[in-house]
Amino acid sequence: MTALTVRLPDDKYRRLKEVAHQRGTSVNRLIDEMATLMLAELDAETRF
Repeated sequence: MTALTVRLPDDKYRRLKEVAHQRGTSVNRLIDEMATLMLAELDAETRF
């Protein structure tokens, strides 16, 4: 597994933290899920 540092504006991080809290997960897991969805969409676009 690779560690990645991402710089975000404070307000954007606060919003992501709120979303993660509402979903009962961490910001790290939330971003991992978003990346997975984005890559799946890209795969679908390139296959069809």
